[in-house]
Amino acid sequence: MNVAIKDCVALAVYTVTFLLGLPSNLLVLFVYLRKACKRGATPNVVYALNLCLANLVLVVWLPVKAVETWLQDWRLPALLCPIYNFFLFSSLYVSCLFITTVTVGRYLSIAFPIIYKRYRRARISCFICAALWVLVMLHLSFALVAEGGAYFISTKGHNSACYENFSTSQLAVLLPLRLEMSIVLFLLPLTVTSFCTLRCVTLVWRSNLPPMGKKRVLAVALSTLIVFVVCYAPYNASHVVGFVLRESVDWRPYAMLTSSCNVFLEPVVMLMLSPAVSRGIMGKLCGRQSQFSRIEGVWHRNHKIAKGEANLKAPPTLSERSQAGAEVTKVSQE
Repeated sequence: MNVAIKDCVALAVYTVTFLLGLPSNLLVLFVYLRKACKRGATPNVVYALNLCLANLVLVVWLPVKAVETWLQDWRLPALLCPIYNFFLFSSLYVSCLFITTVTVGRYLSIAFPIIYKRYRRARISCFICAALWVLVMLHLSFALVAEGGAYFISTKGHNSACYENFSTSQLAVLLPLRLEMSIVLFLLPLTVTSFCTLRCVTLVWRSNLPPMGKKRVLAVALSTLIVFVVCYAPYNASHVVGFVLRESVDWRPYAMLTSSCNVFLEPVVMLMLSPAVSRGIMGKLCGRQSQFSRIEGVWHRNHKIAKGEANLKAPPTLSERSQAGAEVTKVSQE
């Protein structure tokens, strides 16, 4: 049995991803479940748990992907091929969307701290997560239309392959669907994530946080964007190229290697956002929550004075609102 060098690289990536991804995601699961039990669920706890679940789904199927790569043959029941790919790809795309929701929440907590605090509810976050899971699964369900009773199993020589060699009728369904998924489930979330990250960087940089605090906040925001681009851009680029060329490009399975790396890169970002770990890793990221309470209290007192007294104090400045937003960032990430 001869295994190509590129397949050996892919096998090494899958193995390392499994060995790093399983314990790191279990650690994230433990940290955020403990947080939810002790202090109650918050939006970021809900998003982190769903992101962890998506990663664990991918981790569970990675050994199957590794064995298939090593044997260069699909030896499992044919029915498992579409099921395997359904959960594999759903975990990838739903992870994109959950990273976007975390970034949007971080931006809202900085730009609109008082308003966002009123609507920051775990119940709303649960509905959003459920809607995102349904959205991704509906998209992938349409791919089963192209299955045609063959379970996406193709035979070349004495070996069978799962979800690799497609017929013309299958490509007629899959290529437009892949393009649509790359636009709706990747490009649009990437645009939103980039905008929110850049706005966070601008607001935090203009705030009166200490220089070290600014660097730590910016490191978390930018690392999230970098992980998003590095992990998901190559695989979705293969969808666009494949639609233009009217074929399933040969390098598509290898473009997925970076997507699988999100399994152990995303937990690092989520642990940085966790109060249980950030206390030791990131220090006092945005100061104490009481600072925000004082700023918010001053604003409300000034607002009341405006109604009953002539001597009106000035409302908080932009830097103070940014400072308050940074404080809310810590609260929203708990």
